[in-house]
Amino acid sequence: MGLTDDLRAALGDRVLTDPDVLETYRRDEADLCAAGTPVAVVRPRSTAEVVSVVTIAGEYGAPIVPQGARTGLAGGANALDGCVVLSMTGMADILEIDPVNRLAVVQPGVVNSAISAAVAAHGLTYPPDPGSWESSTIGGNVSTDAGGMCCVKYGVTSRYVLGLEVVLADGEVLRTGRRTAKGVAGYDLTKLFVGSEGTLGVITEITLSLRPAPGVSRGLAAIFPSTATAGAAVTAIVAGGHSPSLLELIDRTHLVAIEAYRPQGLPTDAAALLLAAVDTADHELEAIADLCRAAGATEVHVATDQAETVGLLAARRLAHPAMEQLGKLIIDDVAVPVSRLAELLDGIDRVAEKHGVTIGVVGHAGDGNMHPNIVVNEDNVADCQAAFDEIMALGLALGGTCSGEHGVGLLKRDWLARELGPVGVRVHHAIKAALDPRGLLNPGKVIPGS
Repeated sequence: MGLTDDLRAALGDRVLTDPDVLETYRRDEADLCAAGTPVAVVRPRSTAEVVSVVTIAGEYGAPIVPQGARTGLAGGANALDGCVVLSMTGMADILEIDPVNRLAVVQPGVVNSAISAAVAAHGLTYPPDPGSWESSTIGGNVSTDAGGMCCVKYGVTSRYVLGLEVVLADGEVLRTGRRTAKGVAGYDLTKLFVGSEGTLGVITEITLSLRPAPGVSRGLAAIFPSTATAGAAVTAIVAGGHSPSLLELIDRTHLVAIEAYRPQGLPTDAAALLLAAVDTADHELEAIADLCRAAGATEVHVATDQAETVGLLAARRLAHPAMEQLGKLIIDDVAVPVSRLAELLDGIDRVAEKHGVTIGVVGHAGDGNMHPNIVVNEDNVADCQAAFDEIMALGLALGGTCSGEHGVGLLKRDWLARELGPVGVRVHHAIKAALDPRGLLNPGKVIPGS
């Protein structure tokens, strides 16, 4: 009996070893990140089956790589040669919706948009909405602490995770957190696992906090002569005490790409388009429009109804697939204080010009989290990597972070080390060693020097 035989004895035909199938599970959507070939892909349907897989893999010393929908952009779900890929998409049940306590209990394979639809029937909402919300799973969202377009007002995934069920590296099952509105007993183990990208344990159940459904959303689109003036408008909006439910920036490179990918009349001659929305009183949207004009917007269009607002947001969600039509991408995820946003945008322009590469900028301007997308071809890989590194360095120099919402994965391990400093790296190593002493859970990801 070998590893795959023992796995089949536990999970039967949900252990996949066909080479063509294994090839499709090698990587997430991050280009230029190394990926190996798993020895098997396993699709559990229960916590008990996850325990079996973790235990059996441990007996053979085989690495375990948890995966969701593989929509990640940092290589965090990439396989290693000889690993067991633990695909969690088969655990896709919404176990409970409690409208009184405003919570939902879900398995990790539930798609983000399915949660939104299910809780909407109770007059509730689960706010985090990553761009891939119609395909990404909640387990992956939790593992990377995913964000989204509404995070400027409502925050990222970690704000909504009340508790977890986690299978540890030794096969034990840990339950963290609570179901109460308040709770401060003990260390916050829930937050420890949120954003850990499968390096500390395998998440098998999630208790989510819900919110009352917001009011009708109305939006606007403002055209700017430069990305920096759009950044200045964002700073003015935030400094003015406004609380938009969305504040997104799209540069010309993305506007052209989106229009070529799915034509919808976007202003492709604009240097930058700023999208804003509010789910409160209309006068707040009017005030935001005035601030955009004062910052230098050449045109401001206020949506007449919610349907038009939804159309604007749909265009924003096309940014990533549209850019993929141009070639391979190095997708950055730098976040800076909102007050430094204009400096970041100006700096990205300088980096693109210096290295002669195409860099499209899109992102969540309202919380300073931008996604410079660097277009790579076979002749400019070195220039693109240098541009990526300079943008990361610029973000840290401006008081920012190497990842606002995509996670660290393989792409940003070295930059996380620079951001943490030697003491921070040592603490990360100590936590990893305490929970996964053999280093079998998603090895080589996140933890600098692992």
